[in-house]
Amino acid sequence: MLRTALRNVLAHKARLMMTALAVLLGVAFVAGTLIFSDTVGEAVKNASAKNLKDVAVSVQSAGDDPEAPDVVGAGKDGKRASALDDKLADKIRALPGVAAVRSNVTGQATLAGRDDQPVGNGWQNLAANYQPGKDGKDSRYPLVQGRGPKNAGEMALAESTAEAAGVSLGDTVRFATDGPVLKKKLVGIVASDDPQVTAGGSLALFDTATAQQLYLHPGQFDELIVTAAPGADERALTAKVSAVLPKDRAVATSGSRLAAQQSEMIAQQNSALSQTLLTFAGIALFVGVFIIANTFTMLISQRSREIALLRAVGAARRQVVRSVLAEAALLGLISSVVGFALGLGIAQGLRAVLDANGAGFPDGPVVIRPVTVLAALGVGVVVTVLAAWLPSRKAAKIAPVEALSNVEAPPAQRSLLLRNILGALVTGLGVAVMLWVSTQHTSDGLPTAMLGSALTLIGVIILAPLLSRPLVSLAGLVTTRLFGIGGKLAKENALRNPRRTAATASALMIGLTLITGMTVVGHSAQIGMDKMGAKGLTADYKVKTSTYVGLDPELSKKVAKVPGVTAMAPLRGTGFNTGSGPSDGGFAFLRGTDLAQIGKVTRLSFTQGSLDALRGGGIAISQKAAKENHWRAGDTLDARFDEKKKTRLTVAAVYKENETLGDAFADVSVVDPHLTQIKNEELLVKTADGGSPALVKDIRHALGDSPLLKVQSHEDLRKESASQIDTVVNMVYGLLGMAVIIAVVGVVNTLAMSVFERTREIGMLRAIGLARSGIKQMVRLESVVISLFGAVLGIGLGIFLAWAGGSLVGSSFPTYEMVLPWGRIGLFLLIALVVGVLAALWPARRAARLNMLEAIGAE
Repeated sequence: MLRTALRNVLAHKARLMMTALAVLLGVAFVAGTLIFSDTVGEAVKNASAKNLKDVAVSVQSAGDDPEAPDVVGAGKDGKRASALDDKLADKIRALPGVAAVRSNVTGQATLAGRDDQPVGNGWQNLAANYQPGKDGKDSRYPLVQGRGPKNAGEMALAESTAEAAGVSLGDTVRFATDGPVLKKKLVGIVASDDPQVTAGGSLALFDTATAQQLYLHPGQFDELIVTAAPGADERALTAKVSAVLPKDRAVATSGSRLAAQQSEMIAQQNSALSQTLLTFAGIALFVGVFIIANTFTMLISQRSREIALLRAVGAARRQVVRSVLAEAALLGLISSVVGFALGLGIAQGLRAVLDANGAGFPDGPVVIRPVTVLAALGVGVVVTVLAAWLPSRKAAKIAPVEALSNVEAPPAQRSLLLRNILGALVTGLGVAVMLWVSTQHTSDGLPTAMLGSALTLIGVIILAPLLSRPLVSLAGLVTTRLFGIGGKLAKENALRNPRRTAATASALMIGLTLITGMTVVGHSAQIGMDKMGAKGLTADYKVKTSTYVGLDPELSKKVAKVPGVTAMAPLRGTGFNTGSGPSDGGFAFLRGTDLAQIGKVTRLSFTQGSLDALRGGGIAISQKAAKENHWRAGDTLDARFDEKKKTRLTVAAVYKENETLGDAFADVSVVDPHLTQIKNEELLVKTADGGSPALVKDIRHALGDSPLLKVQSHEDLRKESASQIDTVVNMVYGLLGMAVIIAVVGVVNTLAMSVFERTREIGMLRAIGLARSGIKQMVRLESVVISLFGAVLGIGLGIFLAWAGGSLVGSSFPTYEMVLPWGRIGLFLLIALVVGVLAALWPARRAARLNMLEAIGAE
């Protein structure tokens, strides 16, 4: 029987080719994901380990350690205060077993590049102190050109940063750390393999005194790196260093612990990406199951006499089942091997694509772990065997006597009653769950929504043969009217075997269900966000910094004096809690603003109290926050700011939801006493003529032309929010595209094998006068009907799931409501039509080229 299985695989190479392609693509996706994750993870880990080379102990201020109390932070001057200074560094340097101590200062610096646009991506715009050794060079930053900075007027840049900024040695570099523009001469260009810099960030280097002046205070450091003398024990050295540190103000961490923490962090980051990719790989394989099962069902139907003969000569039912499963396992193994090889290319291509979009992964060799090979091959074989299990059971039920039956007798159609009942129950349960989800308005219902979506999708797949008859018949009315006998034949062929038509269409339906659902939710969310912004903001511009360091209030006042500006309201704020502890009770974020100006730049609608009621020192609460915490106008609150002593606040007004103002707002005089550093987070600017590029330039000039500044119009804000949603949706399109490609393969496979089954029938049609063009048209229309059937089911189901699950998205903002993107839905239908036409090209050509007489005589 094993030899029979091998012979069957070799005898039906062409028929199994498309099935092998479906398995191959799914395995390639899995293998590519695992190889990519392992390769990038290892490269990042190696780059991080290189940065930790020779680090025996790291000493940081207590506020920089997540397990230590936060006693060190920014002062009133905006600079951090650190317990690490020269005196402490000398103490550590004198300890036995210490070879050297490196004193680091770190911060952020954003450079002005071409056209004064900021260089880098904000939070990864790093800055540090350049520490030359005896040779005048810093080993951490190898020089490419020039020298290291030596005084307050000089700086060095990473090679990639200098290139992005368009500067070279001797040029004056404009940059900002927390607002005002600074200028320094570029004297050196260094190499850096820091993952943050290679991933789209930037790196600026200053001499130590200048770095301390910019980010700390004279003589202070962010971190002391201790290098151990040869033979020194790291654990013992960490204990010695800890003993000389000021209590509760600094903490020592061993180099091995830092390495472990970084490895864990890298693993978590890779895990999220890998799980996402593997989820879509699973969807692709799930789609492939329908193609595999369809193929083996058709093959078994075509080989019914052969199997009956095997039964007649003594083959047991178990042997028949094993033969079919062995055939599937062999097919799965061959496909998986080729798919794994293709996965190597996918891993490299994925890395190149992400690097081109600013990921900047460190260089490193391709990593192929044994578990990756076993997983990829195992998945391919197991999926193929499982998909072939039901067809193998069907094969085992073929009676030996069928070897004597007429081969032309069509196989008896099995009843769909049991399947329809099961499908109705599963679909009903899924729909009931999703209807319940639609009544929920909290993101906690996401796991339930995923379960309900899966049940509904599986239920519709089970019911697909039942649904095929009315939907295909409806499509047949159109094809018959438009194409005559060719359209009618196409409809009848599609209805001839509802199970096969349903399995073929289901593969396409799955991909389109997910794509449609994501598109509808993304489109609706974007419109909701646009409404939210337009509803609460009447200002023409919102001004903030890209790194959220804030704007000096005195500098901000200059914006109000810019010609053409009619109103300007600052926003700054802090959180407060009304419970007895840091996490219980009602939490809200209180914004401080100018009460005389805020009504001119936002739309305010009060349900209780008024704006004038706030002038006595009261606060205004949003309707949502008031409802959640049972607050009303006139109530007094005992609020805690930063866990300090309680402050009595009076609720003077309640206003309708306003995205710009959030939970609560008050005059700046109420908020400022609770801020460590007084800086404006945003400026809302109203102009006389709606704004212009020249006015934007004047606003930037009034704020010192800092590269940190972002002056955004309504359209800029809309594009910023849209880009986030579009990025997610486009990624989903790309990943689910694999499932759609596999579905196309399924349509081609089904049509090709269907043509083989109907060889004699096609010969008879040719004999009675149907031209070759008519045969091609019949096959093409059959393909289009099946594709449109899958598309209609997928799009309809996707819309339903998006509607039911939309309440979870709507919990994030009240303006969300489902809006159908008719243009994209029409595009999806057009794509399904094109899929049907393209998928039929080869089968239609093959059918049309059949020799009439040979086809009539075929068995």
